[in-house]
Amino acid sequence: MADRIIPPAPPLIDPPELPRALRDGHVVVGNFDGVHRGHAAVIAQAAEPAHAAGRPVVALTFEPHPRNHFQPDRPLFRLTGRDEKARQLARAGADATVVLTFDSALAAIEAEDFVADVLARRLAAHTVVVGFDFHFGRGRRGSPAFLAEAGPRYGMFVEVVPPYGGATPVSSSAIRDHLAAGELAAANRLLGRRWSVDGEIVHGDKRGRDLGFPTANLRLAPETRLAFGIYAVRALVDGRVVDGVASYGRRPQFDDGAPLFETYLFDFSGDLYGKPVRIELVAYLRPEGKFESVAALVEQMKRDVEDARAAIALPEDPLAPSALA
Repeated sequence: MADRIIPPAPPLIDPPELPRALRDGHVVVGNFDGVHRGHAAVIAQAAEPAHAAGRPVVALTFEPHPRNHFQPDRPLFRLTGRDEKARQLARAGADATVVLTFDSALAAIEAEDFVADVLARRLAAHTVVVGFDFHFGRGRRGSPAFLAEAGPRYGMFVEVVPPYGGATPVSSSAIRDHLAAGELAAANRLLGRRWSVDGEIVHGDKRGRDLGFPTANLRLAPETRLAFGIYAVRALVDGRVVDGVASYGRRPQFDDGAPLFETYLFDFSGDLYGKPVRIELVAYLRPEGKFESVAALVEQMKRDVEDARAAIALPEDPLAPSALA
């Protein structure tokens, strides 16, 4: 068991202006879905000189993701929800996260007005830091080059961070593709930590209990592209970390129903219904499948438990460490 986790401050939602302690800081702007190693590099480039000068680092991001605003019929598989994003931005070095609601008004704002009203007036930025591919404003007409020219006119320095990862930059899209293919280790390495899911425990059909493996169940967003299969996991429950094994899929042995993330926690007892939980994925063990009998499935589940324990006991990947403690 790990020590209890102390969460960072919650994000500031649509503030008309920043508290005095966060003004005149380095503002890092981006969607930051996943807060992967490339995003962390952008935060780090802002944090080192800002903190050396006694200035705060503020991460500015947007919810919902702009893609989901423009294409609501094709929702994006989000790697991090709003609060998890803020938590990971804090781990990367941000002192606060500001979330702007991405609605029709923000989508239609002129690039010049975004610089003048949002960055200069509302956030009172001393320095604005963006990635090499950041675009903003109506029609995405604002570019890093535009920002570098406009910022000084409003008293702000501007820094543009080059792509992280060389010829193959780290991207949220690549991480999504790895997760969909069951390539968990590759996804975690691009993230720089183990990927996690979170939510509130819901009731299932109690079938796991009948089989001797009671599960804590999460319903992930329908657009989630995680490969169906069995995973070694660690869960943050009531502020403590517990090892386990999880199944994500449609339960082909029984009903081929809607996808469900079902986690069997080792050496744990207690009522979790309605409680929040965060579960990080340590290793992908095998695809889900249908067995010749329920008894054969139970035998495989016993092997899954042992395989999960073995995977969790391996030395931690230094490029993808746990983010639960």
